[in-house]
Amino acid sequence: MIVYPNAKINIGLNVLEKRADGYHELSSVFYPVKDLCDILEILPSTEFSFSSSGVEIPGDGNICTKVFEMLKQDFKVSNVNIHLHKQIPIGAGLGGGSADGAFMLKAMNTLFDLKLSAAQLEKYALQLGADCPFFIDNTPKYVQGIGEEMTAIDLDLSAYEIQFIFPELHISTAEAYGGITPRTPETNLLDLINQPIENWKEKVKNDFEILAFKKYPQLEKMKAQLYADGTIYASMSGSGSVLYGVFNSF
Repeated sequence: MIVYPNAKINIGLNVLEKRADGYHELSSVFYPVKDLCDILEILPSTEFSFSSSGVEIPGDGNICTKVFEMLKQDFKVSNVNIHLHKQIPIGAGLGGGSADGAFMLKAMNTLFDLKLSAAQLEKYALQLGADCPFFIDNTPKYVQGIGEEMTAIDLDLSAYEIQFIFPELHISTAEAYGGITPRTPETNLLDLINQPIENWKEKVKNDFEILAFKKYPQLEKMKAQLYADGTIYASMSGSGSVLYGVFNSF
């Protein structure tokens, strides 16, 4: 079985408050970008194996392996050979690792006929990371909490072209949150998203840009270049470092 875990972008990202457990309360809109994806192959096998190609995966662990081990504890699943061809940049704010985990869950559910519902898959996904549940349904969502509270929204950007700038820069999640100052915005993000996209430039903000642009001025210049090139709306995605622009399609 071959599946294609896709990226997502954050349209607006507000860090509202820090919780007692160390996590942060957020509000954001997650939007799937299905033409930027990894390639994940899972085949039944007598022995378990994992291999990867493309973008190098740091460390000795992998989220796909974690999914297999997690499901094996609860179900009688046979061994598999997993190969992940990584194309979504790591540490870029595009949710590539989370997508890999969620798509692995969905693939295993189909491959072994586990009969897990979407809600059950989301519960497993949340054990892997706060962004993972989004990729189970993989449709635009207004996201709250630490990422686990999702509300479907009617947002369609298919008439536009989303272009990316991929800086050769990795911003770790710990680094990004280390300098953030939680705040409550004057206007709810969901209300802003419902306005015409032409209004987003001055109103829809990613709180992580403040520190990232101060520490890495080249990122702010890249965002300015997107506007110079005619984008309607530009932003850093997640905690960075990738920037994207939403352009009119001609």
